[in-house]
Amino acid sequence: MTETAPARARAEIDLAALRANVRTLRAQAPTAALMAVVKSDAYGHGAVPCARAALDAGATWLGTATPEEALALRAAGLQGRIMCWLWTPGGPWREAVEADLDLGISGLWALREAAEAARAAGRTARVQLKADTGLGRNGCQPADWAELVAEARRAETEGLVTVTGLWSHFACADEPGHPSIQAQLTLFREMLAQAEGAGLRPEVRHIANSPATLTLPESHFDLVRTGIATYGISPSPELGTAGDLGLRPVMTLWASLALVKHVPAGHGVSYGHHYVTAGDTTLGLVPVGYADGIPRHASGTGPVLVGGKWRTVAGRVAMDQFAVDLGGDEPPVGERAVLFGPGDHGEPTAEDWARAAGTIAYEIVTRIGTRVPRVYVDDMHDVDNYVNE
Repeated sequence: MTETAPARARAEIDLAALRANVRTLRAQAPTAALMAVVKSDAYGHGAVPCARAALDAGATWLGTATPEEALALRAAGLQGRIMCWLWTPGGPWREAVEADLDLGISGLWALREAAEAARAAGRTARVQLKADTGLGRNGCQPADWAELVAEARRAETEGLVTVTGLWSHFACADEPGHPSIQAQLTLFREMLAQAEGAGLRPEVRHIANSPATLTLPESHFDLVRTGIATYGISPSPELGTAGDLGLRPVMTLWASLALVKHVPAGHGVSYGHHYVTAGDTTLGLVPVGYADGIPRHASGTGPVLVGGKWRTVAGRVAMDQFAVDLGGDEPPVGERAVLFGPGDHGEPTAEDWARAAGTIAYEIVTRIGTRVPRVYVDDMHDVDNYVNE
């Protein structure tokens, strides 16, 4: 165990909760393998500790967006299957091939760069062809699919690549009943049949993200990719709360009050004086701000638990700090101000902050910055490791 984190602020990451979430998600898709997506530093939770915890709980794949993220996992000693899918020309193809990563391929240019890297490395590249079944982002359009499949098959016969997967991604799986869901599934099955008819024999076929894992068993195929649900956050209010889905939020964010002071009625608070005290009161200073990932859009609305009571951000969130009106209460300096957590003790959740900021909970946890140390615990009481990522 390393030295204790500074007390200004901490993001406590409950690895026991993460493992429980992975087990819950595996139970939702019992016939499929599970990929824990740890992109963007595990949605702000810390990629390496969360990846290890997910593997401990039975995930057999890890997923990242960028190859650099995947290579960092390898450098940290993580073995097994790791897939990355967001490539640009001239990316670290050879390093990825040599690290035995599975490479998401969305077009001919990427397949050719992967094959050239494999030739230079003297080994076979593992690639997964992505079909654009309707999301309109990464992935190969149906009109271009036959050409991509044919070139991948030729590269296989040359020993340059092995097509380990065929995959796609939903646009609206978080909106139950949206007509695009079945349309994408139908097209995905057609594109799978086309690829397999051309001689490809993928190890895994996958399209299910977190919401599809939870609600669309017909989409599970051989592998499900769970992102936000791994961290105990509901993919969408329409699907229910985290508790409704059997998930537990993994991150608790708190800061120590840096100042408590009396102010008179009519006192402006923070830039622009968008909040003015209605009467004599006390203000508490919370020493985190938008440089730490606290959304400025939650100025005047963001909830905070201080002294057992919900408070609201008073005025604007600044770069490094914001104030709350304590209504005359006088907690000691250093008292914990809990911005969000599982909600067990009455604290707000990331979903509460998302509503306050007019965004989604994904953004709330992912944007927490590097000035906030991550502290890894196994039951939200006992610290077992401290990592300042």
